[in-house]
Amino acid sequence: MAEDETAAAGQDTEQQQQQIKMSTLTQFVRDLSFENILAQRGGGGEMQPDVQVSVNLDAKRRSRENQYEVTTKLSVDSKNKESQEPLFLLEMEYVGVFHVENVPEDQLHPFLLIECPRMVFPFMRRIVHDVTRDGGFPPLNLENIDFVQLYRNEIKRRQATSGSPETPDA
Repeated sequence: MAEDETAAAGQDTEQQQQQIKMSTLTQFVRDLSFENILAQRGGGGEMQPDVQVSVNLDAKRRSRENQYEVTTKLSVDSKNKESQEPLFLLEMEYVGVFHVENVPEDQLHPFLLIECPRMVFPFMRRIVHDVTRDGGFPPLNLENIDFVQLYRNEIKRRQATSGSPETPDA
């Protein structure tokens, strides 16, 4: 009986030591561009916008142990639904620097490209909201991004083009 308790205590200690740890060290806008095409043309008035959002992710190991830099590249293109004339273009690179421990090597790639962007997405959403509002348009509230599906789509795309999944320097 005492052996079972000792073994269980040993397993609990091992699980605590191997528990995944993640902390956001910093996050920042690396690049931000907003182009109000409608104002440049002197347009205005009532319109129905058609908004297209694209997201690209990149992750790389930093020089310090267990630190990773994850970049989310967001591009928002808005056109008038009726005339298809461009209204505005917003491009942003948002970077999060994370300290990540105890993630198995085979799970590190998806962890960095799913969990890390998920942590900083609310901050990106707020920036897009403020920039579009300050740029003279109704504030754009981005829908939640399914980073799991985004990751799966990218793996499928890479497999289709090269025959095997490529992983970033993570």
